[in-house]
Amino acid sequence: MERGMEQQRLAVASGRWPLYRHDPRRSERGENPLQLDSPAPSIPLAEAMASEQRFRLLASTQPERSRKLARQAQAGVDRRWALLKKLAGKG
Repeated sequence: MERGMEQQRLAVASGRWPLYRHDPRRSERGENPLQLDSPAPSIPLAEAMASEQRFRLLASTQPERSRKLARQAQAGVDRRWALLKKLAGKG
């Protein structure tokens, strides 16, 4: 837990943990109720995952499976980010 803040920063920077707010009252004012607070992902998810022991262990014991799962996870992050941008009216 000593690297908790760094892990949180990496989670946001990779798009694994997008920051957003939803305020239904904004729609009453004609505004989009969804606001994205985090910028678009700026680092690959694999980079953020490499900083965590649980993912490094998988990469060292099952490298091919680790790469496959990382690609799938990145595709999920990309889809989720595209959806959030669309819902927030930014894409």
